[in-house]
Amino acid sequence: MSEQLEPLRRKYKNTSIPDELDFVVKKALKQRKKRNMNMMKPLVGVGAAAIILITGINASPTFAKALSEVPWVGSFVNVLTFTEFQVEEENAKADIKVPTITNMENKTLEATLNDKYLEESKKLYNDFVAEMEELKQNGGGHVGVESGYEVKTDNDQILVVGRYVVNTVGSSSTTFKYDTVDKKNQILITLPSLFKDDSYIGLISENVKEQMREQMKADPEKVYWVEGPMSFETISKDQSFYINNEGKLVISFDKYEAAPGAMGVLEFIIPTDVIAEALVSSEYIK
Repeated sequence: MSEQLEPLRRKYKNTSIPDELDFVVKKALKQRKKRNMNMMKPLVGVGAAAIILITGINASPTFAKALSEVPWVGSFVNVLTFTEFQVEEENAKADIKVPTITNMENKTLEATLNDKYLEESKKLYNDFVAEMEELKQNGGGHVGVESGYEVKTDNDQILVVGRYVVNTVGSSSTTFKYDTVDKKNQILITLPSLFKDDSYIGLISENVKEQMREQMKADPEKVYWVEGPMSFETISKDQSFYINNEGKLVISFDKYEAAPGAMGVLEFIIPTDVIAEALVSSEYIK
């Protein structure tokens, strides 16, 4: 396991840090030295009381060694926190966790996914810093972002890594993206790849609207945009989705995408019989 982690350690050490992050970290280190703080305490920046924490699996040799001594760890695809960026000021907070996948046989796919996760997080951080500085120049205001990941499915065949972003500027918004991986064949599964043709778009859309109507009828507190000018009409060709542990297709909508914000992120499990005729095979969807 330690040999498998070594390329990840090297990549982490060689990862370029955004200029703004590098600047704040240096300030924090300088301030911490002045105050003779304990090495385990947060890094406190000058004046603004910004806290920046950067953690990675290479930060703890003890942790890496412990992993290497667990016999079954090396035989599974793992999802770990590769890097974490945290910023904390009075009116600005960020907590961005970057996942990394390890132990995949297909190293090209592994690297592609991990590069994507890192680039998404770096952009998210840089956008946050730019917005924070703009607000300061315009008299202040609150800004916040939280990003992390969830392993939604992990069985003998399917791994699903979900990444979420919560922005808290004015009214909060939440987005979710998923990567669904066939662990046996070491390939990334897309929504169109599951079906013979585009007929799935209409089949899934009609079922989602049917579920929305049934849920609103059963629970008056549930509200979906099924009717009216903002009504949900159809999923996109590459709609956010994943395959759950029961082998069912789950269609996901971001906050505000198909319902008022109070409904949050939406998920609809699509009955397999609704889409069975359109599926390429029953390899993934049961």
